[in-house]
Amino acid sequence: MATSYDFDDGVGYEDMGGGYRQQPQDLGYDPNFVPDAVKTFVVHLYRHIREKNVYEIHQMYEGSFQKLSDRMFKESPWPSVDAVAPYVDNDHVFCLLYQEMWFRHLYARLAPTPKQRIDSWDNYCSLFQVVLHGVVNMQLPNQWLWDMVDEFVYQFQSYCQYRAKMKNKTEQEIALLRQYDQAWNVYGVLNYLQALVEKSMIIQILEQEKEGLEQFTATDGYDYSGGSNVLKVLGYFSMIGLLRVHCLLGDYHTGLKCLLPIDISQSGVYTSVIGSHITTIYHYGFANLMLRRYVDAIREFNKILLYIYKTKQYHQKSPQYEQILKKNEQMYALLAICLSLCPQVKLVEENVNNQLREKYGEKMLRMQRYDEEAFALYDELFSYACPKFITPSAPIYEEPLVNYNQDAYRLQLKLFLYEVKQQQLLSGIRTFLKLYSTISIGKLATYMEVDEPTLRTILMTYKHKTHAVDSEGKIFSNADVDFYINDDMIYVVESKSAKRYGDYFLRQIVKLEETINEMDRAKLE
Repeated sequence: MATSYDFDDGVGYEDMGGGYRQQPQDLGYDPNFVPDAVKTFVVHLYRHIREKNVYEIHQMYEGSFQKLSDRMFKESPWPSVDAVAPYVDNDHVFCLLYQEMWFRHLYARLAPTPKQRIDSWDNYCSLFQVVLHGVVNMQLPNQWLWDMVDEFVYQFQSYCQYRAKMKNKTEQEIALLRQYDQAWNVYGVLNYLQALVEKSMIIQILEQEKEGLEQFTATDGYDYSGGSNVLKVLGYFSMIGLLRVHCLLGDYHTGLKCLLPIDISQSGVYTSVIGSHITTIYHYGFANLMLRRYVDAIREFNKILLYIYKTKQYHQKSPQYEQILKKNEQMYALLAICLSLCPQVKLVEENVNNQLREKYGEKMLRMQRYDEEAFALYDELFSYACPKFITPSAPIYEEPLVNYNQDAYRLQLKLFLYEVKQQQLLSGIRTFLKLYSTISIGKLATYMEVDEPTLRTILMTYKHKTHAVDSEGKIFSNADVDFYINDDMIYVVESKSAKRYGDYFLRQIVKLEETINEMDRAKLE
């Protein structure tokens, strides 16, 4: 039974980014004034954390914190940590957790000053140091632990974007960047995430679970024997954080390598939090797209898009809803790209395919052509759906100050479009191969208006471009149309998908039941 508090309990909550200004003179904000509702909130939250009451912590973190933020702190920060500390026995770890929520709320609602960005980095360092080297006797909700890792990576990305816009920086801002040159350093970010993975022993835990010696996934990472879930679950989510950071840096191989211990073909702790589930599959799919592993990307995009399609209504009241919808749209755009480069419609479920055709059907038809318009559509969809790539290096202050925040994005776009151009050259050969089961090289060369040596080169290029290397170094085919050459004859092998009638009949039964129910309602009225 949930405790009754003298402040409003609310709905689910997850911050997705923003910033803050902690200026006492702004809007009459006094960082030392603690309203009664906030006193009650921190006292109860502190008590529940000490009692390891995960259910109540979750209710307060997801509900009450959001409600109070909406009601009292829409345009100002929460009271400072120094002001609330006396109400929680000046507990060091609780104060670090409060600061983490405090910075995240302010990043989400307002715009951070440079110093506040640096202070948030210091707070994360202190918090992670405690988790890594202290004794953490707490159980926290998975949602909160995911938000910590998610926000840590988001603020790193935000800082890199901010630092790369050098053109209009004031002298004070530049002095601050020089003074705190280690804040949000890429090596620092990667080292913390890697340290959490290693110290938590999460990779070994997941290995032992496969042998039936651990219960990590079965208990959603919680420890029901009175221990702590914080280090283990932070380590688990840090693997997803590492995937995301490496994607932002354009290192897709390393990103996917970091995710390997998590079996994404199964549901796991990453699927227990909707934000974590979507982030994992979005970055996993994007990395595979960039590595030409289109089949893997299509398969996972299809699964997550179907999941969102079926569960969307349950998240409508959640503040995460807008972010879910945005990532949903981006993943449809990425799926459209994958299917245009590697037509594998048989891997896409009917509901997802219908949504895709509605959103991008016309564009996908145009993307099949080899012309500038098709090229521009690939550019448009990629730019809309790709992550916000970052340049992690500090600016060179001795040279003229320029904005370089778009450099990483332009490089990734250029590499992607270079690949598209090569793939588009092959769309003609695929069209001919689909028409024949056997054809001589001479005949096909005539149809394609090239000489035989050139055709052989094109066929070899097709073979190369429709094959990719998986995470274990094995070569596999992405093609729905394959072939082999014997002497001067091409033999075409088209992969046939097994027809599944069960799904079709089930959908028709559901439609029929809906129609009968509507007719019954009409009779009653």
